[in-house]
Amino acid sequence: MELKERFWQLTQERFGRAPDQCDDGQLYEGLLLLTQQMAQSLPAPDSGRKLYYFSAEFLMGKLLSNNLLALGLYDPVKKILSDLGRDLGIIESMEPEPSLGNGGLGRLAACFLDSIAALGLPGDGVGLNYHYGLFRQKFVHNKQAEEPDPWIQPDSWLIATGRTFSVPFGGFDLTAVLYDIVVPGAGSGCANRLHLFDVERPAPQPWVGISFDKEDIAHRLTSFLYPDDSDEAGRRLRVYQQYFMVSAGAQLILTELEERGFSPRQLSDHVVIQINDTHPSMVIPELIRLLTDRGLSMDEAIDQVSRTCAYTNHTILAEALEKWPLSFLQDVAPQLVPIIQELDRRVREDHPDPRVAILDSQGLVHMAHMDIHYGFSVNGVAALHTQILKESELKPFYDLYPQKFNNKTNGITFRRWLEACNPSLAGLIDQCIGGGWRKDPRQLEDLLNFGDDPAVLERLLAIKQDNKNQLCRLLWAEQSIALDPQSIFDIQIKRLHEYKRQQMNALYIIRKYLDIKAGRLPQRPVSVLFGAKAAPAYTMAKHIIHLILCLQQLIERDPQVRPWLRVAMVENYNVTWAERLIPACDISEQISLASKEASGTGNMKFMANGAVTLGTMDGANVEIAQLVGPENIYTFGVQSGQVIQMYDEGSYRPLDLYHRPSIEELVDFLVSPELLSIGDPACLSALWNDMKCKDWFMALLDTEDYIAARDQCVGDYGDRQGWAKKMLVNIARSGYFSADRTIQEYDQDIWRLK
Repeated sequence: MELKERFWQLTQERFGRAPDQCDDGQLYEGLLLLTQQMAQSLPAPDSGRKLYYFSAEFLMGKLLSNNLLALGLYDPVKKILSDLGRDLGIIESMEPEPSLGNGGLGRLAACFLDSIAALGLPGDGVGLNYHYGLFRQKFVHNKQAEEPDPWIQPDSWLIATGRTFSVPFGGFDLTAVLYDIVVPGAGSGCANRLHLFDVERPAPQPWVGISFDKEDIAHRLTSFLYPDDSDEAGRRLRVYQQYFMVSAGAQLILTELEERGFSPRQLSDHVVIQINDTHPSMVIPELIRLLTDRGLSMDEAIDQVSRTCAYTNHTILAEALEKWPLSFLQDVAPQLVPIIQELDRRVREDHPDPRVAILDSQGLVHMAHMDIHYGFSVNGVAALHTQILKESELKPFYDLYPQKFNNKTNGITFRRWLEACNPSLAGLIDQCIGGGWRKDPRQLEDLLNFGDDPAVLERLLAIKQDNKNQLCRLLWAEQSIALDPQSIFDIQIKRLHEYKRQQMNALYIIRKYLDIKAGRLPQRPVSVLFGAKAAPAYTMAKHIIHLILCLQQLIERDPQVRPWLRVAMVENYNVTWAERLIPACDISEQISLASKEASGTGNMKFMANGAVTLGTMDGANVEIAQLVGPENIYTFGVQSGQVIQMYDEGSYRPLDLYHRPSIEELVDFLVSPELLSIGDPACLSALWNDMKCKDWFMALLDTEDYIAARDQCVGDYGDRQGWAKKMLVNIARSGYFSADRTIQEYDQDIWRLK
């Protein structure tokens, strides 16, 4: 049956009417069902070994257009709708975004699932079905407020599988219900699954905001991603969530292993588990428990699990390497405690160094330590990150297991982050070098042959301008924010964290504001855009959002400053916003403190869409700089080795830097009459005091260098042909950062699925 006939039949069966009589909502539901049915009909990849990718987050983004592209249906569906006088873009806007992740960790996991399927590799994701996501962000009185984000509708991408597993908690059992989201592989003719576990009777949404009874585990366990951990109940709930995910996931693995005709003793021959950060670490003792229940000795079970599990480290921040009190595990999963104690005993017997123990003297279980000892691979996610792990953060482990450590530089899915979100640019690339880059993004390097072609460079600039015009219209429609589309679009979109240094960006805004008020006008107008959510319990991050929103309001009210400088923060930043912001960006802000960003993937997405990076030599910025050359990136700041040394010596003194006149003026503006008349004095004063007295992530250290580099960037933008060449080089060199390449390396070096 032809696609058009199938669509007609489906809407008749579903709504009792043909597509030309359906409203937009019905057309969306019809396309969802059609796409889902066609994806479900695809076979799973067939291979001897299967991957299970465990992650607390899968930030999938809207799936309709992505799945239509993967199935080769995007253009045919677009034509069908066009013939009906309908716009696929409008239909796509009806889709709620699955709220299953927050930042780079979850977005990377989603890109990886896409690439695993596209490469025809057998690999499913394993996570939780959060009903209200992280939260929906609202701005109230220039502050972040959190609301539930109820994304699950009667018709969604979730498929009820009918499978359930009993998860044994301390004192009670809980039934885990399995839902799947199909992940079709672009061009592979295969599909994998994202397995999401849910409680049997999830609670409805009777609460205001995101406060809820954190001790009602049976009904609230899957309500929110990362429950507020400012109290013990919130921290304990996180442990419940993690054990629920890994126990149900481990049971699914062993069930599928047996269904494939293999015994538990063959686990490592036919299964590989990738532990994405430390949230799923309890899968190690849980699998050992389940294997011993199936007749394996403790030695056999440990051997099997150690040859099955691999660990990806995503952070250099010590506080992000999870450490749970053993007392929590005693309450949540007491059956794991003797296993963890035995694993720790074996480590201590072989390695007396307390730095590598699983259980420390305070009774904390170091989840990453367990992953490293009882997994066969440990990888970082950028060359610099892996180097720092080996030489500093995880050096005692690298000294023990050098053969386990390897690097897998992150990547992005060009199908979503270029082909889908920037079709005009994709079309230009097709005209220049053909469409082969869609399967092999490294072919983008052929664009370098057009570096001196005026027509191509002019077209690049025109596409960027059109994307900026579209973003301006969207910002006005969604938030009544008016920007000058002819201004430079300088964008920083990422999770709000002090190490990412949105506060340093704010100091630059203050510098420009004061200059304009003093009559020192900039070379050209600049619009500074932000998108970020702060964790509900992260007070200082919320203060930074408050500062940005106060600056936005201050500048909006000032007719002297507005023509030259604008600030805009998008509300409820998510994948959908990113898909509009990234194609419109001129300057990509990647300004984390050197040595603190493991990789970053936003930097890669901006690069692929023709933005020029302004950044520190941190994470994957280092590799971007190597690829594009110093003339096509703007770098600044103290190097990672110096930063690490200052931390080790405790030698950083922000107060000394604060007293420099050029910096003191900027920091003191936080508590100036202008801002205090708009903002909350308590919030602004707390941030002011922290920046001058603590400044843990050294924003003041790099501020002067940052301002100079950013001014240089703004100045160079005026050479439009020269800037277009920088854009072209960045696009051409971005192909290395393909998630397909990353996954091929994972498979070749770690998983060996084929």
